[in-house]
Amino acid sequence: MHAYLSIYDCEALSENTNKGNENFPPTSFEVVHIECGVGADNVIPYELLTRFNFRYSTEWNVESLVSKFEEILNLHKFDYELAWLPSGDPFLTAEGRLTESVAQAISEKTGLRPDLSTGGGTSDGRFIAPTGADVVEFGPRNESIHKVNENTRIDELVQLRHKQFTS
Repeated sequence: MHAYLSIYDCEALSENTNKGNENFPPTSFEVVHIECGVGADNVIPYELLTRFNFRYSTEWNVESLVSKFEEILNLHKFDYELAWLPSGDPFLTAEGRLTESVAQAISEKTGLRPDLSTGGGTSDGRFIAPTGADVVEFGPRNESIHKVNENTRIDELVQLRHKQFTS
């Protein structure tokens, strides 16, 4: 357990994965589940089970991130088994005709100018973008997305529901 926690502060991990770019924040290593020991206070656990994910930018892809993480585990001489379940690489639609058309339609219907951002979290767009299509998504604000007590304002949902956008 203690050895596993050392990778959280590992210099190699922070130096090599913490690269964001102008559109994405730095990569983060998120532990979402951890299980260790048998429940007795005086028994040293022989196994640790954990589930984690990486939130990463377009500076990485699944293969390069897996390779770097396994390199770090090997550097620390961990005896490990991993089952990688990638859910898709990040994507970025360049500003252009589509983004401007969507922003203009939103502005005309709501009086608000949207911020173009990759901060919306994981989306189904990750399955569409690899086909070469541009992807733009919009919705209510998301200050609490993927956090404890995730929520959105009902009035924003109602506002979106009543808006019709045409091209």
